[in-house]
Order: sequence, then structure tokens, then C-alpha cells
Amino acid sequence: MGRPSRLGDEDRSDYASALDEVIASPEIRRLLERSGVPGDRLRVRGLAAVARTVPAADAEYRRYAALRLRARGGRRDAGAAPLSGPGDQERPGAGVLAVLGVLTPVLAAVAAATFLVLGYGLRLAEALPALAGTLVGVGWSSLVVAAATALVSAVALYRTAAKQSAADAVAVPDPSAAGSPALARAREAWLLALRDRGIRPFLLQELAEAAPGAGPGEGHGSRFSSPAFAGPDFSGPGFEGSGRPAPRQPGPERP
Repeated sequence: MGRPSRLGDEDRSDYASALDEVIASPEIRRLLERSGVPGDRLRVRGLAAVARTVPAADAEYRRYAALRLRARGGRRDAGAAPLSGPGDQERPGAGVLAVLGVLTPVLAAVAAATFLVLGYGLRLAEALPALAGTLVGVGWSSLVVAAATALVSAVALYRTAAKQSAADAVAVPDPSAAGSPALARAREAWLLALRDRGIRPFLLQELAEAAPGAGPGEGHGSRFSSPAFAGPDFSGPGFEGSGRPAPRQPGPERP
């Protein structure tokens, strides 16, 4: 059947909810009280065991994922595009063109106003008529450039906004398709199989490995207990089973 499907990030909240439901069941609560294992530590173990529990409901998950993908029109991610990732926002030169489209009309308008004020000022003062005529001509030319670039920028901005609106409309999945009864049934079937065949057997095995008669969180071989460094059975890390003799306790020396 191939490798089991990897649980998607959008389904991890459903996995956590299914895990909480199993932990809250009377059977698991009774075993928790009997073994003395904290419920929050069992939940951490369950969240870390996704790779072990999800394959038990792989067939149901594949069907649910296929129906969801079909409801989205074949797109794996119906959300908004990431801020940094493959797409039009990373095309070389796109940012430079946008900056030029905004700055060119502004700079041309400022230059036009400056040249026209200087040119007509010189004409009113009847000084340097040749320079005044040149400044007035350059001022009107700059004004034409400013108007043309502003028009081009407005058209480009309108087209960009229209494309973005169309992309957003396509990105939103059809509510009737996303909330179809078939998709809801497939999701419930996956969660049921995940709880019964994946999460519940894993939690039962974890609780069975906890010492049944030990105190809270201190079972023999229990993976839930934290290291009790001050406990009487702790002899330091890395010494158990290493073949080295245990250090001798200080005592009265013999003569």
C-alpha cells in the first residue's frame, strides 16, 4: 500500500482533539488513577507519537484528504499565499518597478513645478530671457511626463488590484463543497478510526508499561517519571549497566 500518509499541519488540531477525547474517556481516566500517571504527561506522549498512531487510520485519512482536495478544486492549500515564498512577490525587479511607478510621477511633477516657477520668474524679472524660455519648456515637458507616468501607474495599479481580487475569489473554497456531507462523513470516519485503532491502543500500552503499584510518577521503568536526582535509587547518569564498579562510600579506615 506504500508509505503511510503524513499528517498535515491543518489536521493536527483534529488530532489533538481526538487525543483529548480518548484521555477523557472513563477507561483511560480509571487507568490513570490506578497507575498514578499525570494526565498532562500522557497527553504529551500522545502528541509526540503522531508517527505511530496515524498509520492505523491511514486508509480513512487518505479518503478524507482526497475528498477535501477535490472540494478545493485540486489545490492543496486554500489559504493565502505566504509572505515569503514562491510566487509573483519574488520575481526579480518587481519591487524596483513598483517603486519607480510611484516615484516617477512625483519627481516629474516636482521638477515641472520647479522649472516653471524659475522660468516664469525670470520672465517677470525680464532677466536672462533665453534661460527663462528653456526653463519654461523643460517645465512643461516634465509636467507632461508626470501626467503620463501617473496615468500608467493608475492603470497598472487597477490591473494589479483586479488580479488580486480574482485570485482571492479563487482561493476561497466553495462553502457548499467544503461542507458537503460526504466530506463530513469522511472526517468523522477518520477520527473514529484514529481514536479506536491508533490513539487508544497506544495510550493503553503506555499505561500498561507504567508500574501498577508505584507511587505517582515513580513506576519501575516508567517513561512518565522525571529523574529523581535526590531519590535513594539514583546513582548518577551513565553508570547503570556500564560494567563499572559503584563508587565506595566513605567510611572509617582500618588501621
